[in-house]
Amino acid sequence: MSDEIDSDNELEENYYSYLNVPKEASAEQINNAYRKLSRLYHPDKHTEPENKQKAELMFNRTKKAYEVLSDPHKRAIYDSVGEKGLRTDGWELVQRQKTPAEIREEYERLAEAAEARKLLQNTNPRGNVIINVNATEIFSPYDESDFPRIEVSSMSIAQSIEAPLTRRDTLTLSGNLMSSNGNGSGGFVVCGRRLLNKGWLELDVGAGNGLLVGVKGGRTLSSLVTLNAGASTNFRDNGVIPGLFTTLGVQLDKHTLGSLTLNAGGQASMTTQIDRNTERYAWSTSFVIGSPHIYFSIAYTHKMIENELKLKAVAKVGTFGFMAEYGAEKKISKYSSVLAAVSIGVPTGVILKFKVIRSQQTYVFPIHLSEEIVPAAVFYATVTPIIVWFFVKKSIIEPMQAERKNIEIEKTKRTNEQRMNQKRQEAMAALDLMQHTYERIVQEETERQGLIIVKATYGQTEEDNQNEFIKEASIDVTIPVQCLVKDGVLELYNSSKSDLPGFYDPCIGEAKILRIDYLHNNVNKSIVVKDIEAVRLPR
Repeated sequence: MSDEIDSDNELEENYYSYLNVPKEASAEQINNAYRKLSRLYHPDKHTEPENKQKAELMFNRTKKAYEVLSDPHKRAIYDSVGEKGLRTDGWELVQRQKTPAEIREEYERLAEAAEARKLLQNTNPRGNVIINVNATEIFSPYDESDFPRIEVSSMSIAQSIEAPLTRRDTLTLSGNLMSSNGNGSGGFVVCGRRLLNKGWLELDVGAGNGLLVGVKGGRTLSSLVTLNAGASTNFRDNGVIPGLFTTLGVQLDKHTLGSLTLNAGGQASMTTQIDRNTERYAWSTSFVIGSPHIYFSIAYTHKMIENELKLKAVAKVGTFGFMAEYGAEKKISKYSSVLAAVSIGVPTGVILKFKVIRSQQTYVFPIHLSEEIVPAAVFYATVTPIIVWFFVKKSIIEPMQAERKNIEIEKTKRTNEQRMNQKRQEAMAALDLMQHTYERIVQEETERQGLIIVKATYGQTEEDNQNEFIKEASIDVTIPVQCLVKDGVLELYNSSKSDLPGFYDPCIGEAKILRIDYLHNNVNKSIVVKDIEAVRLPR
């Protein structure tokens, strides 16, 4: 954890950074760090009234960090959900032998209980809009007209809302409308779901193309095996159409799930599928034997986490023909992402797909460019999304993100104004208390020709000159960095340095660096590290 902006704009305290120990620190490391700071900040070590008051301030912070990290139960809570977890009422109900995962679940349960009334009044809206565009005349004109005809060939809208009745019962209302070539249709379904001990049960009643009645259910057979099944009956003007399905899922390993699905009814099929999902990639394969087609498909997704980008590729071949698809999905905000993909196949031709996802709402725009595989259509379908993305990114997304970031930073500053003033006071108090220790360490390092911190600066630099710090967005941390030197070695861990004694955040929400100019073996050197980057000197 680092001293970052939380979802509710509250700054989190980083006890590991304050004690300057790694997150996986042993009890001995924590004790040693506590004793070192206690010798520096204990009120009994300072006789002057002013320094004694400053020492009490710093010692209380030191003691608080130690109390949390030295208690396995409190430390597990802190590691799982942060400082806010320690302030949540009800932790006395949590057994001390709970694992971090169980503690997180317990925290979520307590948070849900505190907002139960609010949750019961809310719905969970989900929507899906698909607009199919026919643009085949661009590459295969039907006549000699100057402008190709582009038209919407079909449109479908689906929407659903959830109403939690109790903690175990949920009512869902969903509906859909579809229009294609001048003909329209629609329907709605009401679903009631109850969570059982090791599974769930759902009843469905709907209308549209006749009355629909169905029942579904699922059960966990073991820690690795689940079974879902359902049956439905659709009463239409031309007869009754029954439906039946069952799916057996098996957890093959930590990241891999296999499933076998049988469908009986209007379109009978058997599907075998394997899905693997890891932090860096995901792939899925399926083999379907059914009516009217038999086919095999494989899909692969490469996750570029640092760039919030996913590269996707799909291939499908069967009795219907073949289809290949490639594309990319980019996350543009916390709740929004966009996807562009090119589909090439027989008999579908070339299709360019755009998808916009905003929270639980999805908008899909398939644009049919050609009924056959035309090289020009493939080229423009590939290049157009890239050009559009760069234009939209520069003219719309980046300005919006910059404005949103500024609003968030200002909101965070207002929310944490009192706390930030306190942290500045603590930093100033720490500097005064460190003065004697700083002089002693400098003298010791000078005698051994060891590590002497000539100048250390922490904060934000100019955009056009990374060597120049912004005066009002940076602080001098020479004294606190020198005080962290022990036996000629300085070691900082990969967490925000704003929580180190003598530090504070001079520019909330902005990227910060630490520049250290130092002398080692009478040789001048310099190093620049990012805010959460670990460093060890001398190198």
